Amino acid sequence: MRVVLSAYDSRGGVEPLVGLAVRLRERGAQVRVCAPPDEEFARRLAVVGVEMVPTGQSVRDLVTGRTPPSPGGVVRRAADLVAAFYDGVMSVAEGCDVLVATGLVPAVAGVRAAAEKLGVRYVYASYQPISLPSPHHPPMPRPGRPLRSDVTDNRVLWEQDAVDAQEVFGEVVNAHRASIGLPPVDNVRDHVFTDLPWLATDPTLAPWQRPAELDVVQTGAWVLPDERPLPADLVEFLDAGAPPVYVGFGSVPVRDPQEVARAVVEAVRAQGRRAVISRGWADLGSADDQDDCFVVGEVNHQALFRRVAAVVHHGGAGTTTTATWAGAPQVVVAQGGDQPYFAGRVVGLGIGAEHEGPTPTTESLSAALKVALAPEVRERAAAVAGAFRTDGAAVAAELLVEGLGR
Repeated sequence: MRVVLSAYDSRGGVEPLVGLAVRLRERGAQVRVCAPPDEEFARRLAVVGVEMVPTGQSVRDLVTGRTPPSPGGVVRRAADLVAAFYDGVMSVAEGCDVLVATGLVPAVAGVRAAAEKLGVRYVYASYQPISLPSPHHPPMPRPGRPLRSDVTDNRVLWEQDAVDAQEVFGEVVNAHRASIGLPPVDNVRDHVFTDLPWLATDPTLAPWQRPAELDVVQTGAWVLPDERPLPADLVEFLDAGAPPVYVGFGSVPVRDPQEVARAVVEAVRAQGRRAVISRGWADLGSADDQDDCFVVGEVNHQALFRRVAAVVHHGGAGTTTTATWAGAPQVVVAQGGDQPYFAGRVVGLGIGAEHEGPTPTTESLSAALKVALAPEVRERAAAVAGAFRTDGAAVAAELLVEGLGR
């Protein structure tokens, strides 16, 4: 059995494929992963011995502004992604049995086109329920297409979302399809999602609500126990006092990293805690040279989050999932996309607080931390962690193997 997994996403979108790849390999499958050419993705996949096929532009360079804006903006980048992921998958998919795609619509459209040309099974998976059409939630806005403020019926908003997706991506997707001899599609969103998408989320943290017009296969989150040890100097810092507060914003850049670092460190100190600061793509650092702060780069978050008093983060699917699994109270400083949804889930489950607004100040973050550090929140976070399903990647691997058997 040969499987190609693909994602054009940040680290939180590539990490689940690591778990799925390992579980598939345990079942005897040969697995390759098409992912952005960022070094950290290649290093992570190399740790578990899975081959990565660099595909498309660097996500980090794009997010942090190192890649200059291209002529045509979103449309040009979309066209590049469709072609890059079609070419990348086709270069390694000869004799392949199934293609699994996640990430941005143009990249996924390229994978779906490759599946059609090869005549192999195709599966689309999402890491958050709100990207899938449902009467229970509105869509996330498309680039340059804000949701109508005068419409409250989610079904109407999803109908408009299909139109918006077609207007934004339809022309470039169909131009590429024509170039490889495939017919056009008149609803690119539903074309790439299919009528049976998969939802790779924990049912407690991010459930699929029924009834809904769309059938969804919820597998559980694709997580893999990370056996990498924490750096010795970090362990020494952790052992030297009470559990610190972790602060990191993952792949989200911030406008003034130095000012944000100052605000978050002062907020943590106001609660009588030490801090572990993650550099991330925002390139955060310590606000000063005091010994109650420790700055980390790439590190095993599963191990670290089990040793902290709380996790302050941006609310991405990957970080929220890891913090929930670890049983750590959370403060979510949502910036956009799916992050407000996960902030709402953290609050709704009673496992943390949502920061008001995207820019933390000492006062605002200190207030949110005071909520998250309450003993009852830690107790609730531990209880939710105990219900967390860790078999999502194994379930997905089994479904893929069974599907081929049928």
